[in-house]
Amino acid sequence: MSAVDRLVDRARARLVRVTPEQAHAAFRDGAVLVDTRPDFQRDADGAIPGALVIERNHLEWRFDPEGEARVPEATGWNLRVVVLCDEGYASSLAAASLVDLGLSEATDLIGGFQAWKAAGLPVVPAAGRNRRHSAAPSTHNSATP
Repeated sequence: MSAVDRLVDRARARLVRVTPEQAHAAFRDGAVLVDTRPDFQRDADGAIPGALVIERNHLEWRFDPEGEARVPEATGWNLRVVVLCDEGYASSLAAASLVDLGLSEATDLIGGFQAWKAAGLPVVPAAGRNRRHSAAPSTHNSATP
């Protein structure tokens, strides 16, 4: 087992990870679903309608409820955040980082976007998606699947 595999395992041990169906239900119940995949992956595979797009390198700044660069959704430390990446590895590290930041309800999606899509949950095809960026804290699409 590589060092990064051990790091991912340690991160996951601290999370209550969710299946695609659980993530969808949490999202419908008010959790923030965060897609950290880079543009090229969203361009290739599509996106989840209503998910907040924040690439990994901006995540902590956007979810610090006390930070100037926070997104409007970063309303407090008890915010339920479900992070997803393409296959559910980088999102485990990202969610653990949010827990370290103080967001105790942060977790990630088992299997990432690929599992969400395979489960038949809502996806906007790449050609039809509305591109949003995380450069400005005010970016958000409030549509729900």
